[in-house]
Amino acid sequence: MPHALAHPVHSDLTIKKSRFIGCVEPCTGRAAAIARVAALRAEHPGAAHVCWALMAGGQSAANDDGEPSGTAGRPMLEVLRHHGLEGVLATVVRHYGGIQLGAGGLARAYTDAVAQSLLKAEKMPIVRHTTLRCVMPYALEGWLRRELPSHAAQLQAVQHGQGVHVALNVPESRAAGLVARINDAGQGQVNWVDNDAGAPSE
Repeated sequence: MPHALAHPVHSDLTIKKSRFIGCVEPCTGRAAAIARVAALRAEHPGAAHVCWALMAGGQSAANDDGEPSGTAGRPMLEVLRHHGLEGVLATVVRHYGGIQLGAGGLARAYTDAVAQSLLKAEKMPIVRHTTLRCVMPYALEGWLRRELPSHAAQLQAVQHGQGVHVALNVPESRAAGLVARINDAGQGQVNWVDNDAGAPSE
C-alpha cells in the first residue's frame, strides 16, 4: 500500500566539506515541484546544485541539476520508491566544499540525505476510493444510511424519483463487501449503474 507524508522532514549532512540539505515533503505534482525547487534556489543563492525527485504517479520525475547524470535525482527517486511513498517531493541543496566525491560518492550522499530525512517521517497509508451508483427501493434508504459507516463509506448524492438513486464513496478494498451487503438486503430490487455510461446496467 502506498503512503503519503504527514508533514515535511529534513536532514543536514556535511560530507568532505560539501553540505547536503535534504527535505522530503508532500507534493501534488510536477508544477508544485518546480515551484518548490525555484523557491529553494532563491533561499540558497550560493548553492551549487538543487537536485530533486518527485514521486507522483504519471508526473514522477528526477533531476540531477548539473551533477553527473544518474548521481542525484535517480538515486533520490529510488529511495522514495523503496519507502513506498506517493505524492512526495525530495530535494537536496548542495553547497560545494571544494572536494570532488566521484560518481559513487555523490550517489551515496544524495541517497543518504533523503534517507536521513525519512528517518523522522510520519507516514500515512493512502486509501484509494471508488464511487458506486445504484437505484434502490425507498424502503432501503434508511438501512443504507445506517450500514455505510461499517464499510467506511460515505453518501455522495441522493436523488428521489422512481426509486432512490444513490452515489456512494467507498474504499476500493471495501467495495465488493458493500455491494454484496446491498444486494443481499435488496433481494433483487437493487439496480447498479454503470459509472462510465451513467445508465442503469441490464
